Amino acid sequence: MKIALCLISISGLLLYSQLKEKDPLKDKLTKLQYDVTQNCSTEPPFQNEYWDNKEDGIYVDIISGKPLFCSIHKYDSGTGWPSFYDIINDDAVKESDDYELGYKRTELKSTSSNAHLGHLFNDGPKQTGMRYCINSASLKFIKYEDLDKEGLGDYKKLFDEKK
Repeated sequence: MKIALCLISISGLLLYSQLKEKDPLKDKLTKLQYDVTQNCSTEPPFQNEYWDNKEDGIYVDIISGKPLFCSIHKYDSGTGWPSFYDIINDDAVKESDDYELGYKRTELKSTSSNAHLGHLFNDGPKQTGMRYCINSASLKFIKYEDLDKEGLGDYKKLFDEKK
């Protein structure tokens, strides 16, 4: 009887484990992208895809594809992560308190997918005074010349500010 219960328990754990592994995001995202967006992890500074990207374009949510940041608002904060002093649309990002490190920070999540993006700090450049410190793993970059093809042509007007 004890052996049968043990086998049932083990098979139940295996089934639970297999069901848990069926998360479709795990097929869509890399391990790092999944850990950052779903488990609020942080990628290493200076060792991520967009920290030093200087091309014109739009950064979208890696999961939903919704626009979040524009390259005209990107600046070198010296932190090793992509940093922006503004967001494209106030409704695209939601803020919440984060005490994970033992002190208060402002966590940023995508409104459309609830993906963890990074954190907001008030030590940014004079334009807004804010620094949106974002993990590259939570973003996909769409080059300016590809915006029309990706259905994001309306965002080209943002680049008029740059001129």
